[in-house]
Amino acid sequence: MAAISFNPRLNVQGGRKNHGVVVEEIEGLIRIYGDGHVERPPIIPSAPCMVTNGVVSKDVAIEKFTNLWTRIYVPSYSSKMPLLVYFHGGGFCVGSASWRCYHEFLAALASKAGCIILSLNYRLAPENRLPAAYDDGINTLMWVKQKARNGANEHKWWLNQCRFSSLFLAGDSAGANIAYNVAIRSYGISGSSIKPLILKGIILIQPFFGGEERTISEMHATQPPNSALTLSVFDTYWRLSLPLGANRDHPWCNPLAEGATTLRELKLPGAMVCISEMDILKDRNLEFCNALASAGKWVETRMYKGVGHAFQILHNSQFSQIRTQEMMSHLKAFINQ
Repeated sequence: MAAISFNPRLNVQGGRKNHGVVVEEIEGLIRIYGDGHVERPPIIPSAPCMVTNGVVSKDVAIEKFTNLWTRIYVPSYSSKMPLLVYFHGGGFCVGSASWRCYHEFLAALASKAGCIILSLNYRLAPENRLPAAYDDGINTLMWVKQKARNGANEHKWWLNQCRFSSLFLAGDSAGANIAYNVAIRSYGISGSSIKPLILKGIILIQPFFGGEERTISEMHATQPPNSALTLSVFDTYWRLSLPLGANRDHPWCNPLAEGATTLRELKLPGAMVCISEMDILKDRNLEFCNALASAGKWVETRMYKGVGHAFQILHNSQFSQIRTQEMMSHLKAFINQ
């Protein structure tokens, strides 16, 4: 897979004069104007559905009112397979299930791990601030539950190959945050609420958590060139995605904040947390893993050396290919244990 450039001077669109002043911007990715208009330059190409390495993919509508849809990946395995619901990254504000980088990563994961993947195209902030993305995640699980129960003919091409007793929620960056929050909503309230689905585990890749107090890695991490996540970008994403008036100690941002439901009180399945050594989120991710373990939760922590945030998607490091293959092997083992 080729590296993806985040040169902020690429794909800059005109039209600023039509919408007033720019009030928030992450160069090359998103621009918000004073009148509320939002621009997202097409910096990353989309991939059509296709057969990739024996994996069939199709886009399926879930809810027309919110334009919620999913890209479903089905590898050519003869036996029933685990089901993995995946949430893409992008700071809650950018990204798509059709982005080529996600299509290639998830098609490869479906093939290697032998699992069916539903890659969700959830609503984005700031037009739809949190908890919109969490609601889309829950609605997707309810949709899958309904399809599993009634065996809809038009969905048998993937339903008939699912092992519903092995459901996993996964995501990278903001998508990992969504996976976690959907898990504690669906699993923590009542495990029976999503039957016949049984949530077996959550996979959090470089989870996008924050807090008002800075960590050492947030302030001093040595990052690779063209890093996908700097501290200023981190702050901007949270300003655009949290409810108006909330700060970074809101529980959706900081699950360890004072006032948040304690981890010991939560019902959670086993978790795998993937951390990048050169990511500004490294310390916060490690702190979260330690808190899970201290609360008696089962957690598997994986550290990837010499790479930064979203390396497995952006391939922006000399070590990206090697580390991505390591990650794929770890994910396969976790999903099939």
